[in-house]
Amino acid sequence: MGRKRMEEPALKSWEEVDSTLKQIREAEIELSKISADAERCMIDIRERAETDAQPYKDRIKKMELQLKEFTVLNKADLKGKTREMPFGRVGFRLSTKLVLPKAVETVITNLKKCGMADCVVLKESVNKEILKTYDENTILSVGASLKKEDTFWYETKQEKIADPA
Repeated sequence: MGRKRMEEPALKSWEEVDSTLKQIREAEIELSKISADAERCMIDIRERAETDAQPYKDRIKKMELQLKEFTVLNKADLKGKTREMPFGRVGFRLSTKLVLPKAVETVITNLKKCGMADCVVLKESVNKEILKTYDENTILSVGASLKKEDTFWYETKQEKIADPA
């Protein structure tokens, strides 16, 4: 199916274009009001939820400490590392954490010396903004290219319409 051609443009003069820009700006103002109202409502809901949740969070934290204290004192009663109960389990698991010194460069150097380069992460990417500053022949020589096109844009003048609110 081929492209459908419009019979006649909807706007017929620059005055109509300006009027359309005004209408877009008025719609943008209404969208801003809606977004601001929604943001205020979400903030209120989050604050209320946090306030309502805080006593439960505090209670859980206190009970977790009590569970840990009791389980540590009665570790000998565990069969293995975990104790199953009707409402859950308590126990201990071996946790291994890797600790790196603040001078991580030394570790990276030593990893490379020991043939452990697979432990070093290198992320390379093209900085398009800097590459765009080179001349077109240089850009083409490295395998990239410039795509040039006229793209439509518009902006509304925010100070032209007074906010009645």
